[in-house]
Amino acid sequence: MRLVVKPSPNFNARRHPLDMLVLHFTGMEDGPSAEARLADPLAEVSAHYVVREDGVVVQMVSEDKRAWHAGVSRWQGDEDLNSRSIGIEIVNGGHDFPDAKGRLPAYPKAQIAAVISLCRSILSRHDIPATRIVGHSDIAPARKADPGEHFPWLQLATAGIGLWPLREPASRPKSLSGRGLGAGDRSDSVRRLQEHLASIGYDLPATGSYDAQTEAVVTAFQRRWQPDQVTGQASIGCIAMVGTVSALYLEAGASRT
Repeated sequence: MRLVVKPSPNFNARRHPLDMLVLHFTGMEDGPSAEARLADPLAEVSAHYVVREDGVVVQMVSEDKRAWHAGVSRWQGDEDLNSRSIGIEIVNGGHDFPDAKGRLPAYPKAQIAAVISLCRSILSRHDIPATRIVGHSDIAPARKADPGEHFPWLQLATAGIGLWPLREPASRPKSLSGRGLGAGDRSDSVRRLQEHLASIGYDLPATGSYDAQTEAVVTAFQRRWQPDQVTGQASIGCIAMVGTVSALYLEAGASRT
């Protein structure tokens, strides 16, 4: 991993202990534009690291400082996630700058290798639980879609960064049948879905109503765990995966106590 330093003035002091890692895509036309914005004092945004397409890692804010990358966000009941996290911006146009064929632009192999190397290095220095390695869309589902459904979370988990179920869940939970759950539904099944999503860490009250907030959270969940089914509607398979990930996260949390 090649590291260069390009300081940003956009940081301040942490207010909470560091225990999270947040991954983003830049969502801009190119890397130089993203780095310029992250160093612009008028933009008031920054990240600790930027990972370029060729695998070069740019450090912009010291890890002991509070970079401004998460914005208004919440995870596992915590707020001010800028104070709690290290932010990594990965150069990728995302949904706003698709490739020539209109698809989400691929993450190059060298770039993902550098992301894995960087994450491993960070995790060797800080006690960050696997359940608190997140995407920007996880912590701000109503506002953000990065690092996108094309980001290889499974590859990172295989490298020891974050979690992934060892086996896919059964496609149809015994307690459910039919089309699943979706916009406008009100039921105990919706409430249970919301409770499971909240147990993972998503900011979602258990109202029993499949409202816009629930749809945004389900979309964020799908971007990470079911990237080929990003609909915002909870199919039977999606509900099963939510239960599987909830159990995985609860087990991981219990193992740390």
